Amino acid sequence: MDKNQILKETENYIRNEMGEESTGHDWFHIERVLNNATKISEKEGGDLFIIKMAALLHDIGDPKLYDGDKTAARRIVGDWLKQMGVEGDYYDSILNIAENISFSKSLENKDIEKTKEFMIVQDADRLDAIGAICIARVFHYGGSKGRKIYNPSIKPRALTSKNYSGGINESRDSFSHFYEKIILLKDLLNTPTSKKIGEKRHKFIEVYLDQFLNEWNSEDF
Repeated sequence: MDKNQILKETENYIRNEMGEESTGHDWFHIERVLNNATKISEKEGGDLFIIKMAALLHDIGDPKLYDGDKTAARRIVGDWLKQMGVEGDYYDSILNIAENISFSKSLENKDIEKTKEFMIVQDADRLDAIGAICIARVFHYGGSKGRKIYNPSIKPRALTSKNYSGGINESRDSFSHFYEKIILLKDLLNTPTSKKIGEKRHKFIEVYLDQFLNEWNSEDF
């Protein structure tokens, strides 16, 4: 198994499949997660082939991109790994990460095997949902779904597997998403390296939310 060749072909595959994705889960998101995961691995260890492959493939079967189809990851990622000749523990590990790292999966309280590689890729993905880029992604996703920026009459609520649709709920505004999900992510990070970065990015989010509300309510005069 030529790991470098498999990584190269997988990157090309994901670029072609997700390059034009329009909800913030495009190639550039994948590339950032890949870079995050590589950086975390430098500090935390783990099998870099599994980490890079899972980072590249983590969104290709995301249910929210397939009308809620929860079998998409196993089907799409599994088929690709077989096509690339990835077998055994490598196959199982990469598929487990791709199927189970999402926020929605964590709401289901499933007994998921969280290996070091799993935790690194999950952190890498969650770090892209904390900080300055996260703010752009939240409003980009909301805009792609025709949602309002903010509706003061909508109060944040605790998300569960039953009321979370894999993104911003259809009846919600984009701003509520920060309180319902984004500000929770810092405390859900797994590794010491990620927690350190997450803390900095989280503080940026807090400053932004305060400033947003100040401007919305004309309190900054």
